[in-house]
Amino acid sequence: MTVSTILWALLATVCLAQLSTFCTTIYLHRAVTHRGLKLHPVIAFLMHLELFLATGVVPREWAAVHRKHHQFSDQEGDPHSPYIEGLWKVLFFNYVLYKKETGNPETIKKYTPNWTNDLIDHIPFQGKVGPIVGATLLALAYVSFTGLGFWMAAVVGVASWYLHAGIYIFLNSMINSVCHKIGYRNFDNKATNLQWVAWITAGEGLHNNHHEFPTSARMKAFDWEFDPAWPIIRLLEKLGLAQYQESSLAKAA
Repeated sequence: MTVSTILWALLATVCLAQLSTFCTTIYLHRAVTHRGLKLHPVIAFLMHLELFLATGVVPREWAAVHRKHHQFSDQEGDPHSPYIEGLWKVLFFNYVLYKKETGNPETIKKYTPNWTNDLIDHIPFQGKVGPIVGATLLALAYVSFTGLGFWMAAVVGVASWYLHAGIYIFLNSMINSVCHKIGYRNFDNKATNLQWVAWITAGEGLHNNHHEFPTSARMKAFDWEFDPAWPIIRLLEKLGLAQYQESSLAKAA
């Protein structure tokens, strides 16, 4: 295996992690969970499909846990507050805290009472099936598009999927830990903003803004802040593939 092949594999892994991050913030977070954005059914399906194959995230579970986080933000009952669990525990074990909460049927029932399943949601054990199918497809892609032998390409493909998953999980962990402890605040809540984190998390690093106006389709409050997902949302809106209303955050800027 050559150095260039390794570099291309790493680049593909990082790009896949960023794609998953954009699908998470646009589809899963801003549209499905907070309903600050309405996506065209085709766009919503494609983003859900990407998350199904690349992360195994179950949207209803994610939405329920996140809504509970907002209700009890940094108070007793918050599933992953660094003020309660500690910064390092949330940073490195946020996935464990998240899975623990998704295993509570009362959380799912209470915070997503009127959930409507889409086509992918009807797949049995989607949280387990998705990663298996996704890793297999990525391995086959490496077999087809690299000069490596079958088994070596397959190993690199599977390793790339798991590395991507690790990056994706860590980026989410940063939001729930660092962006509740370190950074600046535009508004009076415990979440914080870190622009450099926003650059690598599709805008999620502007977390103080988000906690003040959770139903806003955009996360930047002022012109000097940048929400990388916002230009994509605006483009989708101009193409007739998304709808949103001007939020209180936009008026506050």
